[in-house]
Amino acid sequence: MLNEKIARLINHQVNQEFYSAYLYLHFSNYFTEHSLDGFANWYQVQAQEERDHAMLFSRYLHDNGAAVTLDTIPSPVQSCPPQDHLSVLKAALAHEESVTRLINEIYSQAHDSRDFRTMEFLNWFVKEQCEEENTARELVAKMELFGSDPRSLYLLNSELASRQYTPAAQG
Repeated sequence: MLNEKIARLINHQVNQEFYSAYLYLHFSNYFTEHSLDGFANWYQVQAQEERDHAMLFSRYLHDNGAAVTLDTIPSPVQSCPPQDHLSVLKAALAHEESVTRLINEIYSQAHDSRDFRTMEFLNWFVKEQCEEENTARELVAKMELFGSDPRSLYLLNSELASRQYTPAAQG
């Protein structure tokens, strides 16, 4: 059985991962409305990955005798209204950094509780968050460098259009 506090934190993470999916769908819609189908595709794939993460956390709870509690997912439209292309990318980076903090908190609690199983489970997410932050940071840097030039924006959009969904395979 999971420690009650850790189970509560993981349940919170399930809901945060679903919020992440909503947020990235929101960003995808923004880019679709601005005729940047590559960016829209990139965030569609990102949303699918976040749903995968939510399901991995849910399965972990079930596998360890804990219930999954689904909460209402707030609309990202109010909390994160896009102002321009760069603001969307910066908001995504800030969001990934906040997800990293949440996962680190679960890891810290698992460490303090000597819950080695949960620590092992979270190792994949710790690595994944490093990749997520680096990718978001690179997108911000590329947009800052190239975003004002239409040809460069076109090339970046084309690059992002090639991203394909690959289901998360933890481990």
